Amino acid sequence: MFPLLPRPGRIISAQPRHQRWSGRKEGHLLTKPKFSDLGLAGPIQRALAARDHVVPTPIQARAIPDLLAGRDLVGIAQTGTGKTAAFALPILDRLARNRGQSGQRRPRALVLAPTRELAIQIGEEFSAYAKYLRLRQTVIFGGVGQKPQVDALRRGVDIVTATPGRLLDLVNQRLLALDAIEVFVLDEADRMLDMGFVRDVRKLISELPASRQSLLFSATMPAEIARLSGDILTDPVHVEVTPRATPAAHVEQRVYHVGAQGKRALLTRILDDPALSRVLVFSRTKHRANRIAQQLDQAGVDAEVIHGNKSQGARQRVLKRFRAGETRVLVATDIAARGIDVDGISHVINYELPNEAESYVHRIGRTARAGAHGSAFSFCDPTERKYLNAIERLIRSRLTVVGDGPVPGTLSHASKPGRNGYHSPRNSRDRNRRRGRASALQSGASGFA
Repeated sequence: MFPLLPRPGRIISAQPRHQRWSGRKEGHLLTKPKFSDLGLAGPIQRALAARDHVVPTPIQARAIPDLLAGRDLVGIAQTGTGKTAAFALPILDRLARNRGQSGQRRPRALVLAPTRELAIQIGEEFSAYAKYLRLRQTVIFGGVGQKPQVDALRRGVDIVTATPGRLLDLVNQRLLALDAIEVFVLDEADRMLDMGFVRDVRKLISELPASRQSLLFSATMPAEIARLSGDILTDPVHVEVTPRATPAAHVEQRVYHVGAQGKRALLTRILDDPALSRVLVFSRTKHRANRIAQQLDQAGVDAEVIHGNKSQGARQRVLKRFRAGETRVLVATDIAARGIDVDGISHVINYELPNEAESYVHRIGRTARAGAHGSAFSFCDPTERKYLNAIERLIRSRLTVVGDGPVPGTLSHASKPGRNGYHSPRNSRDRNRRRGRASALQSGASGFA
């Protein structure tokens, strides 16, 4: 047991990312803190040290002290900023210091995520940071049988990470009660809105105790999410680690003006460069994403696709191979990509420009994580000029133009046209064999001790 020490709360105004806790308070210069300065429980600090995590990211440094003090919080942050640890560490600290009432173990912390992939990643983060704690967690999502998830709940868990639909199903079946929840986190709230989950979220919130700590994280703040924030949070701290709709630092942004029929050849030519080691390609539609992946495979490029029509098992296997470096190119739609949190993405390619300018910022934020450098290439055909104009207005900058008009020349490694447009020079049997061996990730309760 660790005594829960009172910590004074405070309001943190939004600051530009580059300031990173620089400033003055009561005449003293604030220096960049270390995790050891934040007052986290000893076992959590051991887990952080085991992962070589010494200095918190801006959102972690600003949010953790107030969350440890029990404050509600609104966090404006994109993926890749460390926001998962910003809420996971204080939750674990609270649960470790206060074991709750004796008797059957019941969920005391609830995290809602919009996608299964993101929910799984959050669960993995909880497991890593609670390596030396005697706590249990489980991840709940749809698309798979509910029995293993129900069994995990019956064995007893402290933390539940879930997607709204499946969680609401279990609550309605009286297989899960949320009346012991002490901390509630709504992650990627704007994506919840995009995917139509806000009604389910409100129903779930009505099942929570009135006395609780609530956190809301979102990359943007649409009016409906602002209303939701006002309904569920009490005197929240506001933390914004980057200006809204600002591209990530260290991303080289280029645009190719190319006809729609020339995009396929341009993409294949660009991918001839081995420096593009781990690439995320975006399209606006699932149909186009399938076509792009198929055409790349025909051209000898190791590519896979992820979107909402893929089964849960297929999505997890694709992501697992991409993280492991077994797949070089992942083609995705915007909604499916929101659950992708993969380090080391060297390039983002917008095969089709998004029809919402803010989606461009979210897309290119997948590269240049943790201060690394990355590149974002956008293909713009004449029908997409209006999207490009909107993007440049939003980011207040012009993209570097690489080409204007149809792409000249031929592919540097030209292949003979085949029945489907290209003849693949590779034998794909090894890759198919590898894919056949991959297995889906399984969800269930996991002990942290």
